[in-house]
Amino acid sequence: MDNALDASLRLVRAQTLLVKRFDGRLSALHGVSLADLLVLLQLGRAEGGRMRRVDLAQALGLTPSGVTRGLIPLERIGLVVREPDPRDARVAYAVLTATGRERLTEMLATAEEIAADVFAAPRWSDGGFEVLAGLLAELETGRTGAAAGAGAGARAGVGTGHG
Repeated sequence: MDNALDASLRLVRAQTLLVKRFDGRLSALHGVSLADLLVLLQLGRAEGGRMRRVDLAQALGLTPSGVTRGLIPLERIGLVVREPDPRDARVAYAVLTATGRERLTEMLATAEEIAADVFAAPRWSDGGFEVLAGLLAELETGRTGAAAGAGAGARAGVGTGHG
C-alpha cells in the first residue's frame, strides 16, 4: 500500500474513533453529539451568536440542507432559534439562545476532558502533540475544493444522534 494512502486511511480510522468517543460522552452527559457541539461552537464564536444558515453550512463544511436538518433537534430542545431576515424572506439565521450558550459552556468542559484524556502524557509528552497539531493544521488549510467537497458529504452524516 502506498504511504500516502496508508496515512490517509489511518487518519480516517482515527477520526472515526475520536467521533465515537466524543459522541458517547457528550450524548451521555448532555444529550448531544459531536456534530451538535460543532454547530453550537460555531454559533458561539459568531458575532452576536448568530449566523446565516448558509454561512454556518460553509463554515462547517456541510450543505445548507444538512445544516437545516442538524439544527431542527437543537431548535426543538431550545439551544438554537431560527430568525428570519426582515429584509429578505429567503434568508434565515441560526441564533444561539441563552440556554444554548450555558449548555455550550458545559459541553466544552466535557469535550476538553475527552481531548485531555486522548492526548494524555506520557504518550504525547515529547512534543508529539504539537507536531500532530501542526501537521493537521497544514492538511486543513491546504485542502482543495474537491477535497473539501468530498469531506462535506462524509461529515454530514457523522454523529447525528440526539440522545
